[in-house]
Amino acid sequence: MRLTHQMILTWAVVCVSASPAIAHHAFSAEFDANRPLQLRGTVNRTEWINPHSWIHIDVKDESGNVVTWAIECGAPNSLMRRGLNKNSIPVGTELVIDGFGAKDGSTTANARDITLPDGSQFFVGSSGTGAPYEPPR
Repeated sequence: MRLTHQMILTWAVVCVSASPAIAHHAFSAEFDANRPLQLRGTVNRTEWINPHSWIHIDVKDESGNVVTWAIECGAPNSLMRRGLNKNSIPVGTELVIDGFGAKDGSTTANARDITLPDGSQFFVGSSGTGAPYEPPR
């Protein structure tokens, strides 16, 4: 009887701990592979949080108005393994971002690459999400 209770408790813990992984979305759930874009803008804020990091940039539209874009990137740990950290992209840095726009047409995008002012380029996309041009694992 005691062993049965332990097995049920263990099973419950495994199920509850696995639920965050199930909630992670695929690229195609939010972003459009047929809507590639390139943005040039100035960083106004970064968020190094799991499961995705975010870079918020101010971009001038065709009318000269400043529009803030929210750019989804990979997890902080994956960006650090690629040579970036939260101090690599300070507020005020001008970036070029290659990525894909949101399906809903909002000013949200999924980044594939970012280019810093010195010309260095980093893959910042999330791996395993089904995004186009994803490097092999």
